[in-house]
Amino acid sequence: MIQISTEQQVVQEGFQILLSTMEPSKFARFCAAWGASSSDYLKVKDKLFAQESVDSLYAKISAFQASNHDD
Repeated sequence: MIQISTEQQVVQEGFQILLSTMEPSKFARFCAAWGASSSDYLKVKDKLFAQESVDSLYAKISAFQASNHDD
């Protein structure tokens, strides 16, 4: 049987892909722009960042920036 994802699941997966591939500042700008046009962003944001803290996000951003400077 084929299982079809809900719209919310598709949106959440899209956010996870963007979060893992985009520069953090660009992802934040994207979220702000998308959030301005959709009230569902707050629900998605809560799910995406439920396990995150300021410290964990800082560590991820720092690692991302360091990896992009290792040319």
